[in-house]
Amino acid sequence: MLALQNVDFVRNEKVLLADVSLTVRAGERWALLGPNGAGKSTLLRLCGAVNHPTRGTVDVLGRRMGRVDIRELRESIGHVDPRHPLRSPLTIEQVVLTGVTGSIELMPRWQPTAEEQARATDLIDLLGIGTHAMSPWTTLSQGERGRALIARALIADPGLLLLDEPSTGLDVAAREQLLETIDLVHTTRPELASVLVTHHLEELPSSTTHAALIRRGLLHAAGPVDDVLTTRLISECFDHPIEITRNGTRWTATAQTSDTRRAG
Repeated sequence: MLALQNVDFVRNEKVLLADVSLTVRAGERWALLGPNGAGKSTLLRLCGAVNHPTRGTVDVLGRRMGRVDIRELRESIGHVDPRHPLRSPLTIEQVVLTGVTGSIELMPRWQPTAEEQARATDLIDLLGIGTHAMSPWTTLSQGERGRALIARALIADPGLLLLDEPSTGLDVAAREQLLETIDLVHTTRPELASVLVTHHLEELPSSTTHAALIRRGLLHAAGPVDDVLTTRLISECFDHPIEITRNGTRWTATAQTSDTRRAG
């Protein structure tokens, strides 16, 4: 689904990513974590065919960046960004349908097919926002917007789903509802690969299978989630002693006290 090999990304003579190699296979659900400014969003833009690498190769859904029509490639990638720049009062249904054309607003003179309309309705119902399907975007809560954006990302039946800090701006209840929605998506589409960016372990859905840690533009660790989300690796990545605990299928992070560090 996704393969980055020895990737560097340089902007204004500043190295934002250096020698990053990462492979995401079908059905894997990756979490991408790291401090602010570590390079998470830069890496996600490469995965989403938004930016080209300065050096190295990026293959997305079997197609290599620099050798394919970028616009066509992006149509096969679902991207969820809570900072979606829509300003007009489109309904949830209309917002979801913009995922067919990959646009923010509805395209002039464009009309969905009956199949696309039915798919939008099915996704809206699946994600639990059917009662708000005709509600304007400007009146929605942040949680309702988040679920609408996931439906929008899925309507084109992507092979890869990218989620850029999807819990941004949500209260605890809305965050939990959104994470349940993400878990539901993976249950109903087990072959879908995904990469979710966050810097809070509490914002990871229970369906997470793999994790990668980014530190100062370098890939600090990557692999199965239980091998990567450890007290030692998270503490190294964030340059701070952090205790990681797993309760069932969810994670929590707390600062280690001096007593805890001595006991360890």
